[in-house]
Amino acid sequence: MLYAVICNDKPESLDLRMSTRPDHVAFLTDLNDRGILKMAGPFLDDNDKPCGSLVIIEADSKQSASEIAAGDPYARAGLFATVDIRPYSWTFNNPET
Repeated sequence: MLYAVICNDKPESLDLRMSTRPDHVAFLTDLNDRGILKMAGPFLDDNDKPCGSLVIIEADSKQSASEIAAGDPYARAGLFATVDIRPYSWTFNNPET
């Protein structure tokens, strides 16, 4: 099943995001190489600066998705104010259908 991991950064945390970004990208690259990552990218604020993340992953359960999300270097660094994990149905423009 697919899960949307919806993350909102803590206020005034752009420096933390940028300093942690190389590890975050390596983490997502590994997920992608293993077929877990389906899509990912940052949310942008009114000044076009990253302020959160949307990551779509494939996992066996919500618990498994939560464990994957907790392993993200951004999460481990304390970047996120909130993380919401929801089952997701990719209906339109899904390259796998």
